[in-house]
Amino acid sequence: MAHILVVDDDEILAENTARILIDAGHACGWVTDTNAAFIALHRHRPDLMLLDQNMPHENGTIFLRRLRLSPRFYDLPVAMLTAVKGKEEEQIAYYNGAQDYIRKPFTERDLVYRVGRLLQQRAGRRKHTPLQDMVNPRGSNGQVMAVRMV
Repeated sequence: MAHILVVDDDEILAENTARILIDAGHACGWVTDTNAAFIALHRHRPDLMLLDQNMPHENGTIFLRRLRLSPRFYDLPVAMLTAVKGKEEEQIAYYNGAQDYIRKPFTERDLVYRVGRLLQQRAGRRKHTPLQDMVNPRGSNGQVMAVRMV
């Protein structure tokens, strides 16, 4: 079971997406804007975030960039969940650190498969490596320690 956060300004779609993932055996919550998402992330770090592109105030691309610049969330797995169909927008999402790009409308089967695939790719990895450990990999005796990139 994975913990998944859905961020989508369409409340009905967000709730339906969460229901599909709960029925598939995951713990899932949803919020309708990026401010609420940031608060939710600080309360409980999910295993995966599904992020809509087009939202008021702050779109998904800007929020994803903010996560990638954050020492706490730089390595959080994110899949874009969006109706934006352009190839350029998809490439921008991957460039900014998205692990997948799921287009709306989606089938329940495809959503569960894509989420499962993303979680399987992350299986066996640590949930989070503090950024300071990645930047300054020295032990208490000052010796450089081995760093495993994930």
